[in-house]
Amino acid sequence: MTDHIRNFCIIAHVDHGKSTLADRLLQLTGTISDRDMSAQVLDNMDLEREKGVTIKASAVRMYHTAKDDQKYEINLIDTPGHVDFGYEVSRALKACEGAVLVVDATQGIEAQTLANLYQALDADLTIIPVINKIDLPSANPDEVAEDIGALLGVDPLDVIQISAKAGINVEQVLEAIVERVPPPKDADDIPLRALIFDSHYDSYKGVIAYIRIMEGSLKSTDVLRMFATKVDMRPVEIGIFSPGMTPVKALGSGEVGYIATGFKTVHECRVGDTITRAAAPASDPLPGYFTPKPMVFAGIYPVEADDYSDLRESLEKLQLNDASLTYQPETSQALGFGFRAGFLGLFHMEIIQERIEREYDLDVLFTAPSVEYQVVMHNEDVIPIDSPAELPDESKILEIREPWMTIEIITPTDYYGPIMELVTKKRGIFKQQEHPAPHRVQLDYEIPLSEIIVDFFDSLKSRTKGYASLDYQFLEYRPEELQKLEILVNGEPVDALATIVHTKDAFHKGQRLITKLKELIPRQMFDVAVQASAGGRIISRANVKATRKDVLAKCYGGDISRKKKLLEKQKKGKKRLKMVGNVEIPQDAFMAVLKLDEE
Repeated sequence: MTDHIRNFCIIAHVDHGKSTLADRLLQLTGTISDRDMSAQVLDNMDLEREKGVTIKASAVRMYHTAKDDQKYEINLIDTPGHVDFGYEVSRALKACEGAVLVVDATQGIEAQTLANLYQALDADLTIIPVINKIDLPSANPDEVAEDIGALLGVDPLDVIQISAKAGINVEQVLEAIVERVPPPKDADDIPLRALIFDSHYDSYKGVIAYIRIMEGSLKSTDVLRMFATKVDMRPVEIGIFSPGMTPVKALGSGEVGYIATGFKTVHECRVGDTITRAAAPASDPLPGYFTPKPMVFAGIYPVEADDYSDLRESLEKLQLNDASLTYQPETSQALGFGFRAGFLGLFHMEIIQERIEREYDLDVLFTAPSVEYQVVMHNEDVIPIDSPAELPDESKILEIREPWMTIEIITPTDYYGPIMELVTKKRGIFKQQEHPAPHRVQLDYEIPLSEIIVDFFDSLKSRTKGYASLDYQFLEYRPEELQKLEILVNGEPVDALATIVHTKDAFHKGQRLITKLKELIPRQMFDVAVQASAGGRIISRANVKATRKDVLAKCYGGDISRKKKLLEKQKKGKKRLKMVGNVEIPQDAFMAVLKLDEE
């Protein structure tokens, strides 16, 4: 019977106290003893704790005896909080019947809260609104409760006000979950369909799939089949999270648990796929499955060339746990051997960079991120290109299409002007505005992805004193007037510094980049010309002056021809040096491409 099962998730903006509330619920239900308790139990990566954001979804089973003296099995499915992991959030929501909406009493409703809330409403979940951090001096719980009431169409007095950190009113949340979240439907007798909402790699048991059984039931001896990959397997073990992995013999409909599949890579067991029984398969999979596509691409190169094989190993290991990371080998004249990697977004890229540096102790250089363009050739072939170096000759190109996003910015009304100015500067197109709360405005824009992947979020935060929040979704590819901006150092093109820019920005960006590089490239024994070229012509140039050796120091007085002879000899030497000389380009130069818009 499924009457005593409740499956719910917590949705919130980054840093609104989601993981802290999960900690309190685990303590209250006695799932974790006070002795074993640590802050943010479910966030087990150091990075998650430091950044205050859940990166991997996780699940845990709790037992709670409610006021009616009945014992309930409550499954909490913890979702990632960042917009880059939107697909994982959508799968986790599909595995639940209810959602606890957590809003910070000091900050109010923010963009990602709204985005995830709309997803939860689309998935037909029961929403339990909760206001957290009411114990802070700057909290405005009553005002925020009115905003939430207006948004959800509920009485502001029904919004539960808690402080997860201080443990105030957290029992009310548990009671609300038992009372308001509907139980899953009882469907043990029909063919098995289980949704994979997350997975991770274990070196002993292979890929561990986190599942929610939607229909049917499952025993540890059953042979199972993946719908997307058509692969069959016999589970190594099945079990539940309490909160560690605990093996069980069987799982029934409505339950949440895991299957240790024994697979060697996450690719064979994708998030969002459906598991069924090989002997009596279900006729069709659960809806909504797709393979997440990388949106942002960057080159990863080892600072020490000898570390190349270590870097390859570390990327292989990261990919075992993270199927959305893609990479392939590439070479660059300036940087040597490395990899071209694809990420879900800029935050995902930052996480991977930190994990390579911390977990594998490697010094790596990431080139400026770029997006995937579609190049339409004259013979009507469409070629996807994620690195500016791959752009074909301009004479063969009919048009270049770039990805556009729809973005939602939620901000206090005072910062209307600065945001308008920022988005317009980044080629954004204003679509509409709404007022989700009296002093807040939601601005909807369309904007090219290439304009928001570098420092858009930082600029938005600094212009609004940290109050604005942002959510974005892919819209479509649109043809634009784009061209390649190349940098030549000493007459040689440096592929790692090339970028694809809008034709009208090429001249300004080229000039600013050359000014920056002139300061960063170290002086040699000869003059070094740094040039920017776009559309087949040089648009900017600067010279890095040579370091001079005073060869006339030993000449005092005497004939001028002697001095001329020495200078001629020096000139010849410099000319020869320039022909064979190799200009080392420092790391800062590659970062200069990113920091162009900050002046």
